[in-house]
Amino acid sequence: MAVAEKDIIPSLQCDSSLPGSRPDRKKLVRRAGRDWSQPLRRLIQGLFLALNILLGLQFILFVHYFESGGRTVHVSRPAGVEGYLPIAGLMNLKYFLLTGKIPAVHPAAMFLLGAFLLISIVFRKAFCSWLCPVGTISELLWKLGRKLFKKNWTMPRSIDFPLRGLKYLVLGLFLYAVALLPANSIEAFLSSPYGIVADVKMLNFFRTLSETAAITIIALVVLSFFYMNFWCRYLCPYGALMGLASLISPSKIRRDPDLCIDCAKCTKACPSLLPVAGLITVRSAECTACLECVAVCPAEDALQLSVPRKRRVPAWVLATGVAFIFLGIVGYAKLAGTWNSNIPDAVYFHLVPVLNQLRHP
Repeated sequence: MAVAEKDIIPSLQCDSSLPGSRPDRKKLVRRAGRDWSQPLRRLIQGLFLALNILLGLQFILFVHYFESGGRTVHVSRPAGVEGYLPIAGLMNLKYFLLTGKIPAVHPAAMFLLGAFLLISIVFRKAFCSWLCPVGTISELLWKLGRKLFKKNWTMPRSIDFPLRGLKYLVLGLFLYAVALLPANSIEAFLSSPYGIVADVKMLNFFRTLSETAAITIIALVVLSFFYMNFWCRYLCPYGALMGLASLISPSKIRRDPDLCIDCAKCTKACPSLLPVAGLITVRSAECTACLECVAVCPAEDALQLSVPRKRRVPAWVLATGVAFIFLGIVGYAKLAGTWNSNIPDAVYFHLVPVLNQLRHP
């Protein structure tokens, strides 16, 4: 993202390495109390990752019941797995906007996409750093890599900038494909046998990885040890969509140049490699509101997440707001009876074994 000229200010310290220079140091007003943003964020990340693991295990049991012909334990289908069907979410969101009707198949995908977009609009791309399980795993990998190798690497700017464009290119292809579909085509596709078991096909993709897919995933994991959030930074179209939505967010990291002591700790801490120390307001779509820059700032009120008129947004408000939006939208969909697809078991008894035959011809 281009940085507005008015958002850049020169350092107020002289370079003491130059002959005859005298550093003009500001007086540090040290921040009182401990910053709890990162323990709180890790707690939210852990809870959401655990939720996704439980949903995955429940879905595996659900699918196995139909693969076994009903001879194993029957569990209900967890609609939350539709969060891993972003294309279905986009299609259903368009269908809803065009018709005003809640889609009959995979409606949870639309509600989850809507919740994550709303979170991004209100609290920037907080979904990526507070909720996304892939983002959580990616963060664990680069932090482990830093412990093992004592550092993380960065791409040269000439490579980094075009690589970051890849996720927007992939997102553009998805949006273009969905934009071409009228409402009746979306309904017909998602109600087709392929659309109904799209979630099962997703599961089968990971259960029977091809050699190419396995090598790709291994490569992404290895690269994530060396480069911070490699998948998220360069390839994730979901994160690209959240980043675009975050551009209209009133919440931004803001730096007070009068209180800042120009230590540049914020820039060093930023996982998105943003030059926080040289900005007054961080407007980039890469900012995930992780608050790591705020957590390391030693100066009282020098750096904070805030809305216009310098109204501070504490970490607990961000966490509560994210939870409120997510649980509120999911709770509404469940109370309204529009959360589940309500596909009869007979349909799964017919379609799931067919997919199983394709896996094991």
